[in-house]
Amino acid sequence: MKDSDQNPPSSKSGLHPRNVHRDRYDFEALAKTEPELFPFVFENQYGDQTINFANPNAVKILNRALLKHYYKIGFWDIPDGFLCPPIPGRADYIHYAADLLAQNNAGKLPPGQKVKVLDIGTGANLIYPVLGNSIYGWTFVGAELDEKSIASAQKIIDQNTTLKGKIELRAQTDSSHIFSGIIGTEEFFDLSICNPPFHESAEDAKAGSSRKVKNLTRKVDSKPMLNFGGQANELWCEGGESKFIERLIRESLEFKFSCFWFTTLVAKEVNLPSIYSNLKKAGVAEIKTIPMSQGNKKSRIVAWTFLNPKQMENWRKMRWGG
Repeated sequence: MKDSDQNPPSSKSGLHPRNVHRDRYDFEALAKTEPELFPFVFENQYGDQTINFANPNAVKILNRALLKHYYKIGFWDIPDGFLCPPIPGRADYIHYAADLLAQNNAGKLPPGQKVKVLDIGTGANLIYPVLGNSIYGWTFVGAELDEKSIASAQKIIDQNTTLKGKIELRAQTDSSHIFSGIIGTEEFFDLSICNPPFHESAEDAKAGSSRKVKNLTRKVDSKPMLNFGGQANELWCEGGESKFIERLIRESLEFKFSCFWFTTLVAKEVNLPSIYSNLKKAGVAEIKTIPMSQGNKKSRIVAWTFLNPKQMENWRKMRWGG
């Protein structure tokens, strides 16, 4: 076996080279694309245009402007209180995932229409399928537990003709399972992606929200509403990130020939040793750890596959051609 902050500096060089969000937001151009952004834009003490990143409405409209301006998504919305993702970081995951596939295709990105991706916990915002399809033309299956999230995600698909027929939503009806009940018999995915719940409890999530608000506003809020929002299943689960990824690895073993690369974000570096230990116990063929950064925020993608080199080559020929 081979071993979020959306308030940007003047340059976000830590982002992937193909990420269009490496430079500071051009609020004038974005507001022209999405006029609803205009009321939220102001000039800060340094003479730069910005928005109040502690205001959840401002952040949501900014996301809508970014998706419309860069990705030609005409409609995007989420219910109040649901997770509003920082798009630069989400786009980074997609770009690094594309690089991962290219490494097994002689350095070239596989044809987009031939790449099928499973998004675990796609959420009300549908952000990974939207970005992955818009940037690379991948098709997606989005798995989700929450009915309201599914309804919101389906509305995004229905309101954007470019997404119709490219993204399918599937309800996970058993919270004790991740892949079971989602991946069909004789169904194959080139990639699975996952942004697992970060916190271990509702109290832990609230404390994290308080820290985020304090960093953004320099004020302490006893009842914080995180600028990126988030429902319980989006923010926390019993055992937090570590336990969720342990389940993800354990269940991936049951579908080891159904997916080329299983991947997950890992926010907490301290969780890596246990993740590597669980992957070795599962008998994976290869592990890759891909570092990511945006400003002071450090994260990484951990990817694993059960396929040996011969199986990888057969997959490439059958799925991607050549």
